[in-house]
Amino acid sequence: MRYFVIKEDKSAGYTGFVDAANKWMLPGILNCPVCKATWGGGFSYPCVDLTPVAALADFEKARPEPIEEYERLCELIRPLLPPGARLQPGSEFGPSIGKAQGRFGSFVMNYSWILMVQREALEKLQAESLRGLKGCRVQVRFRQRNSPELFELEILPMGRLHRDCLPPDYQPPCSRCGRGFVPLPDDFLLDATTLPRDMDLFRLEDFSQVIVCTKRFADASKRLGLDGVVFQPLPVK
Repeated sequence: MRYFVIKEDKSAGYTGFVDAANKWMLPGILNCPVCKATWGGGFSYPCVDLTPVAALADFEKARPEPIEEYERLCELIRPLLPPGARLQPGSEFGPSIGKAQGRFGSFVMNYSWILMVQREALEKLQAESLRGLKGCRVQVRFRQRNSPELFELEILPMGRLHRDCLPPDYQPPCSRCGRGFVPLPDDFLLDATTLPRDMDLFRLEDFSQVIVCTKRFADASKRLGLDGVVFQPLPVK
């Protein structure tokens, strides 16, 4: 199986920009008792609906909390997550809400860790029977007429980078809060033993800003003439 990292095609000339945030979020962690870090920056699950949670107000404001409170909130929402989902401090849920403007391609990638797609493009991809392809409609206000209908793809964390592309002094994530201390390497090398066999689109567990797809996804996108992103080959070991 061949894999590709998905990045914004900055040469395409599109001017579109989405300024939005997911409806709910987990708090960050305040002063982890093991690594002493205060941090947040988790995964995004736009298709996860938290309305069944009684204490919904606990998920409406970004803030750091002691790790015991963070862990309590994780258990409240864990049953609502899709299979294979992982939680980290600052993980976000529900549709993105905000505003947008400009001209958009088939794919929209304002930030490296968020991949949106226009409705027509999503329907074409789903007709290709690609595995793990699910999107949630983005709730944004547009400044122009004839605005596109955008969907944020829910991309599960499934694979990891190989140890050989990480620094020699690499230290594993904190045993309590899960925070890693390794900067994103310049050259990626995927760890074959960690890659999913039933997903054509996923993000890395250890570097969530890296979105990866299979050759099936890349080939289908190119054949359908979908633009807005580029696919760069990734080595696997």
